[in-house]
Amino acid sequence: MGKRFSRFSEATPQETSTIDIAPLIDCVFILLIFFIVTSVFVEETGLDVEKPRAASQKDLEQNSILIGITPEGRVFHAGREIGTGSIRAIVVRLRESGQDQPVIIQADRRTPTEITVKVLDEAKLAGATKVFVSTVGGN
Repeated sequence: MGKRFSRFSEATPQETSTIDIAPLIDCVFILLIFFIVTSVFVEETGLDVEKPRAASQKDLEQNSILIGITPEGRVFHAGREIGTGSIRAIVVRLRESGQDQPVIIQADRRTPTEITVKVLDEAKLAGATKVFVSTVGGN
């Protein structure tokens, strides 16, 4: 009778094909590395403050030292309470990383002026040449 041909015959080991996903994995890792390297990491203060309004507001650099002050006068950096006594040490440590990062104070509009001025003084005594108070733009 002859050899029967079938559409669904079993493949021999020589006919088995594979899909090599190694190049796909390489591409995914290269994209992941690209996005990690190009992203900017900003440390938040961990506070939700109601900023005062200012008509002269300007956008500042993304890479900065953020210090938040609550209406009760509590001082925060990177999500934890630091108090006014630790500001100088934190600013000195962060500035030693090489570049002259600005210090941005995010004080609530109801924060006592005395606390905001004390935080500003501590940052300047730590050697920060650029110290700003964050505000909301508008009139």
